[in-house]
Amino acid sequence: MGNTNGTSVEKLQECESHQWYRKFMTECPSGFLTYYEFKQFFGLKNLSEASNEYVLTMFQTFDMNDDGCIDFMEYVAALSLVLKANVQQKLRWYFKLYDFDGSGCIDRDELFVIIKSIRAISGVSHDMSSEDFSNMVFDKIDINGDGELSYEEFTEGIQNDEKLLKMLTECLDLSHILQKIYGELKEQ
Repeated sequence: MGNTNGTSVEKLQECESHQWYRKFMTECPSGFLTYYEFKQFFGLKNLSEASNEYVLTMFQTFDMNDDGCIDFMEYVAALSLVLKANVQQKLRWYFKLYDFDGSGCIDRDELFVIIKSIRAISGVSHDMSSEDFSNMVFDKIDINGDGELSYEEFTEGIQNDEKLLKMLTECLDLSHILQKIYGELKEQ
């Protein structure tokens, strides 16, 4: 008797991929998702300048070949990252997202702008202000006190602080986006 569990998981993944492809091609018949379509797809309208820049940064992290569009493979990679990635992979993505200017470090202002933008987009209220959250992160994990977080400081600091990891994960919770995708997949 073979391992039937592996077969059913493979069949589920094939079915899921087929549904993702149908959804993607229904929304993007050209086979490419532009930044404008990305915003439309997720219902992101009337954003502040900072929030709009955050969404653009998120779009650019998913546009892996920097051609200005997200193709189906990039779309699947993005969904896989959000759905199935381990903590280290997600932290690498979070760091890239927070490193707004691409300097290889995150400064306090970058973290503040991103946190504020994420909160504006999600519409969820929090006990701690964006500024207080940013300051807490730096107070806890800016080991050398230089006002910037290197990739190593960021990933090690977050992983070594369960409360901070939980707060960061909740802050970047994309379940509302996934619910939209899955809800529309089930309707098809």
